Amino acid sequence: MLQKLGPEKRIFEEIQKIEDNEFHYQEQTDPVEYVENMCENMQLYPLQDFLTGDQLLFEYKPEVIAEALNQLVPQKANLVLLSGANEGKCDLKEKWFGTQYSMEDVENSWAELWKSNFELNPDLHLPAENKYIATDFMLKAFDCPETEYPVKIVNTPQGCLWYKKDNKFKIPKAYIRFHLISPLIQKSAANVVLFDIFVNILTHNLAEPAYEADVAQLEYKLVAGEHGLIIRVKGFNHKLPLLFQLIIDYLAEFNSTPAVFTMITEQLKKTYFNILIKPETLAKDVRLLILEYARWSMIDKYRALMDGLSLESLLSFVKEFKSQLFVEGLVQGNVTSTESVDFLKYVVDKLNFRPLEQEMSVQFQVVELPSGHHLCKVKALNKGDANSEVTVYYQSGTRSLKEYTLMELLVMHMEEPCFDFLRTKQTLGYHVYPTCRNTSGILGFSVTVGTQATKYNSEVVDKKIEEFLSSFEEKIANLSEDAFNTQVTALIKLKECEDTHLGEEVDRNWNEVVTQQYLFDRLAHEIEALKSFSKSDLVNWFKAHRGPGSKTLSVHVVGFGKYELEEDAIPCGEDSNSACEVMQLTYLPTSPLLVDSTIPITDIRAFTSTLNLLPYHKIVK
Repeated sequence: MLQKLGPEKRIFEEIQKIEDNEFHYQEQTDPVEYVENMCENMQLYPLQDFLTGDQLLFEYKPEVIAEALNQLVPQKANLVLLSGANEGKCDLKEKWFGTQYSMEDVENSWAELWKSNFELNPDLHLPAENKYIATDFMLKAFDCPETEYPVKIVNTPQGCLWYKKDNKFKIPKAYIRFHLISPLIQKSAANVVLFDIFVNILTHNLAEPAYEADVAQLEYKLVAGEHGLIIRVKGFNHKLPLLFQLIIDYLAEFNSTPAVFTMITEQLKKTYFNILIKPETLAKDVRLLILEYARWSMIDKYRALMDGLSLESLLSFVKEFKSQLFVEGLVQGNVTSTESVDFLKYVVDKLNFRPLEQEMSVQFQVVELPSGHHLCKVKALNKGDANSEVTVYYQSGTRSLKEYTLMELLVMHMEEPCFDFLRTKQTLGYHVYPTCRNTSGILGFSVTVGTQATKYNSEVVDKKIEEFLSSFEEKIANLSEDAFNTQVTALIKLKECEDTHLGEEVDRNWNEVVTQQYLFDRLAHEIEALKSFSKSDLVNWFKAHRGPGSKTLSVHVVGFGKYELEEDAIPCGEDSNSACEVMQLTYLPTSPLLVDSTIPITDIRAFTSTLNLLPYHKIVK
C-alpha cells in the first residue's frame, strides 16, 4: 500500500510539525542524559545538526522516502520466531549466552506469493489528518487575580476544582488531574479487583482512539487509586480538551466484550501473582495490612480473582461506581479559570452522577500499635527464591508538621551510617535503607534490609538492625554542632530547590489535593521548622521512639535457604500456584534468638481486631 501510494507530503508535514512543537517547547532534562544524547549525535550527524539531528525534519525529499519504501519488501524480511515450543528443534548455539537457535530459508511458496501482484487490503489505509496537533501557542491573559498557589474556584456537593494559571514557566502547556472518589471500591476485595479490571479495560479501550493524541505529544494516564479513579492529562493546551473529553466519553459509555474481559483478567492474575511472589512487595502488603485497618490484602484480591468474576458483575459495578461520586480536580498551566471550570462541568454533565451521601475520607484508619516489639514472620510465596525482606517499623502517631520534618531530618542523618553499618560492614544485602513513613497520615520510620536465606537468618538481620540503631543513638549524641547544622542546611537546600519544569510544581500541588490536605505552601512551613531545630531536639526525638514505650513492628518475609526453612527449594513457575501456596500466608514461629524480646503475630486479623484505631489525621499543622 505504501509503495503504491508513494510519499505523502501531508504525512511528512504532520511529523515535522509534531517534532517542531516538541523541540521548541521542550522542558529541561537531566544534564547527564542530555550530554549522553549529544555525544551519540556527534557520531551520527554533521556539526550543524548535533542539537537537532535526531529531532527536527527540515526538507521534504520524496525520492529519499521512496528509496526507503522500496527497500521494505518481504523478499528482504528476516522472520524471527520465538517460542518455548521450539525447544529441541534448534541445532545452533550463539556464543555469548549459549542460546540455541536455527536458521532456514523462507518457503518457496511464500516467496512466490510475495512476488505476485495481489490485491491491496481495503482495511489498510493512511491515517486521517491528526486533529490533536497544536497550532495555537499564545499565552493566555489572566481572567482572575494572580496567585502563588492553587485556589478553589468551584465547590459543589458533586465536586470541587482547584486552579492555578502558570505565571512562572510561561509555556503553552497545561496539566489536568481529576480524582473520582467512591466509597464503593473498598467495600469488598472483589470490588477492589473489579475496579482494577475496569481501569485496565478503560485504558485498553482508549489505546486506539487516543493514539493520535499520543503521537501529538499529549499524554494521559488512568490510575486505580485506593479510593477513586485518577485521570491525568498533560500537553499543549490548545488540543488538550479534546483528549480529556475523549477519556470522559469512554468512561461514560464504558463497555467491554467477553474476549477483552477474559484477556484483562488473565493479565491481572499474572500481575497479582508477581506482586505476591516478590518478597519486597509482599512485605509492604503485610505491613500495610497490619497498619491500615480496613485494607484488603493482595492475597484477598488474588483469591477473589481466582474464584472467578463475571463480565456482568463488572458492568454492574461500573454502573454503580459512576452513579454516585465526589469529583476533585486540579488544573494548572496555560488555561484560564473559565476554561478550567468547563473541565469539571464536562465530567459532571457527561457522567450525570449523584453526590455522595456523606463526606468520605481518602485515607484508611490506622491501628495504634501496642507498646513493645511485635514480630510478624511469614514464609515467602515462591519456593525457588532465597530472598528475604526484613523491615523494622517504629510507629510515632498523629504528629504535627514540625515533627514530620524532624523525622525527615532524623532519617537523613540515618542514611549514610545505616548503609555503612548494615551493607558495607555487615554485608547483609544490597538493598538497605531507612525511610520516613506517612501511613494514611500516621507518622513513623523504618529500616529495611533485603537479604538471602542462603546467607542469613531473618532474625539475625533483625538483631543487626537493632545493633545499628543502638550505635546510631551514640553517633547522634556525639554529633558536633557543625555536622548537625550541615545536615539541616542540606535538607533546607533540597526543599528550596527550584522546580525545573511545571510538572514538578503540579505533582506537589496534586499530592495535596489527592490526599485532601491542601497545604500548598508545605515546603515553606517545613523550611521554617528546620530552622528552629537544635541537635538536642533530634537526639530526644530519636530516644522517644526507642524507649520502653516504643511501638515497634518487625515484618519478615522469609526466603528459602539453609539458614531458614529445612525444605527443598522448588523452582516455581506461574502455573504452579498451588505449590507456591500463594493463596494464603504461612506464619512462622519465632526462633530462640528473638523469642524473649518480641511478641509474635500469628494471625493479622485477630491481632488488629483487638487494637485501638487512631483518628483520621492529616499532617497540616
